[in-house]
Amino acid sequence: MNQTIKIAAIVPAAGVGSRMQVGYPKQYLKVVGKTILEHTLDKLGELSELCKIAVVVSEDDEYFSTLRFSDQRILRVGGGKERADSVLNGLYALAETQPDWVLVHDAARPLVLASDIRSLINECVFYNEGGILAAKVKDTIKRGDTHSLETVPREHLWQALTPQFFPYEKLKSALEQALSKGISITDEASAMEWAQQSVKLIPGRSDNIKITTPEDYDLACFLLAKQRESKSND
Repeated sequence: MNQTIKIAAIVPAAGVGSRMQVGYPKQYLKVVGKTILEHTLDKLGELSELCKIAVVVSEDDEYFSTLRFSDQRILRVGGGKERADSVLNGLYALAETQPDWVLVHDAARPLVLASDIRSLINECVFYNEGGILAAKVKDTIKRGDTHSLETVPREHLWQALTPQFFPYEKLKSALEQALSKGISITDEASAMEWAQQSVKLIPGRSDNIKITTPEDYDLACFLLAKQRESKSND
């Protein structure tokens, strides 16, 4: 990878995580001795390629300040109403030392591996195209409400993961324009797709799960413990 390229990360963490039903934002749940957010930032901290890591939290978040980070690249940023607004706030906060590319990663995905992130970065920079980590859909997919209406062919279906990695200016422009027109943005890739920008699909590990429900939390506890054990045995 060209070492002159400037890369920053944005971690949207302003959500309340209501589906977890714990009474506080899910990113502050403890897993293997640390909060989910700390595990996630530790993973990003392994990447020396990053010049800044903007963590976007709610303005009234009272938990983030209780965490202690030794990584001087971490920057607290105020969140917005929706995820897209928060990511845009993160982009604005990085403007002073504007990066060439930006990596957006969910706060609730602590299982991502640095090796997968580097594959994403290298592939996108080499081809000069934005892209996302994604996993091929393995299950049979049904379309319907209370009853199955059809089986959807899965040959060309991917599950979108994060990080998602795009040129700074192109992502900022896509988000600004989409939001100004009231377009529903579910992730950064959807904004880029709407702006007719290319989005590469880079295969990533399917255990890079997003912790959303209590079942996800139980699985993450098991998988993070396994990761830690594997790392200590290396």
